[in-house]
Amino acid sequence: MASTPAYPGTPDDRYFVVKGRLWRSSNPALAPALRQELVDRLMDARRAVGAAKKAGDAAAEQRARAGVDAAKRALGERGPVWWDDGAPDYNRRMVANTPYADWYAALPPSA
Repeated sequence: MASTPAYPGTPDDRYFVVKGRLWRSSNPALAPALRQELVDRLMDARRAVGAAKKAGDAAAEQRARAGVDAAKRALGERGPVWWDDGAPDYNRRMVANTPYADWYAALPPSA
């Protein structure tokens, strides 16, 4: 399952849920080495966002945010969906307002 241990993943592994909201999972078809490279880029870009904000450098923050977006798109977490069955994208939607609502409601409270 693509979800992190702290957050439940949907049965189809397309999303994980945080505070009742769906977030698109990374493309599971990515080779492990490529996936790790992209995650490393994402984390570097996130650190750069923080450093730019701390420094008050708006231009550097904009460049760093573009790096975050590029990494998330390469991972499949943004942009075109990575599945090919025509199912719509529910990324960033409240799970209760999606076809995953019954699945989520049936999870134990600790999930």
